[in-house]
Amino acid sequence: METPGLVVHGEADPFSTALRSLINNRLYSDVRFVVGQERQEVFAHRCLLACRCNFFQRLLGQEPGPGMPSPVVLSTVPAEAFLAVLEFLYTNSVKLQRHSVSPLGRGLGGRGSGLRGRGNALSLQPPTLQVLEVLTAAVEYGLEELRELCLEFVVKVLDVELVCEALQVAVTFGLRPLQERCITFIESHSQEALRTRGFLELSAPALLPLLRSDNLCMDEAELVLAARSWARVGAAVLERPVAEVAAPVVRELRLALLAPAELSALEEQNRREPLIPVEQIVEAWKCHALRRGDAARDAPCRRRRGTVPREHHRFLDLPFK
Repeated sequence: METPGLVVHGEADPFSTALRSLINNRLYSDVRFVVGQERQEVFAHRCLLACRCNFFQRLLGQEPGPGMPSPVVLSTVPAEAFLAVLEFLYTNSVKLQRHSVSPLGRGLGGRGSGLRGRGNALSLQPPTLQVLEVLTAAVEYGLEELRELCLEFVVKVLDVELVCEALQVAVTFGLRPLQERCITFIESHSQEALRTRGFLELSAPALLPLLRSDNLCMDEAELVLAARSWARVGAAVLERPVAEVAAPVVRELRLALLAPAELSALEEQNRREPLIPVEQIVEAWKCHALRRGDAARDAPCRRRRGTVPREHHRFLDLPFK
């Protein structure tokens, strides 16, 4: 009887090291990318990219002609993130950084942290958040294992400076578990998180679930100020009126929680710089006039975790959620 064959394995590290030496190496390369806004030239190998990633298999499907073909332009992915993707495709490992370490990035910082991919080790504007850029590329290129490893890393290093940008990525790409994790973190660190640049750069769909939360550790007066700052930044970037930018989110502000003096001051400021629809302020005044939290249509009155008690809350019958 014939003895069955036996699969034997050599050491993985020398194999991984040899493949890593081919990353962005002009030697034997047969495809050239021009990557990012800085238009950095990156060299790679068709057969390896095509067998590891369906995105590149489709992108590089045609046989190249003689000589070095024209470069493939990928302008939306930063060069450092693209090189990290290549490192994963070549070696099944990658060093993730919280911040960019490239001199082309906007800052330095961050440290790797130990994670593991199948078969190989995975070590782990203000500064560019490199891990979010790699996560974005992994989602766009359909690299599920790299996506999961990036998500694990993001959750491990999540902090006040990172959380709003991570929330934006989660909302953009429908990464529901990450979105929920970010919202929970912001609920516990509301004062700090809502003062970051990342908060000011949130899209309206990313801001909405925050303003709908009962668990924000922030008073309504502070939330109104935060919403105004957010809308001002959006208005400047989009060259649109503040009230127009704010329209998708301001309905979630619970104006009836404000004391009469605060509501009067808000009304006066709103005349000078429109932010909130007049009818929404009127609905809040109805709650005060009728002394009932349910007196006004579309005027949410539930207290948040960070709501500062006011005298009128007792007649609005506002239990803590």
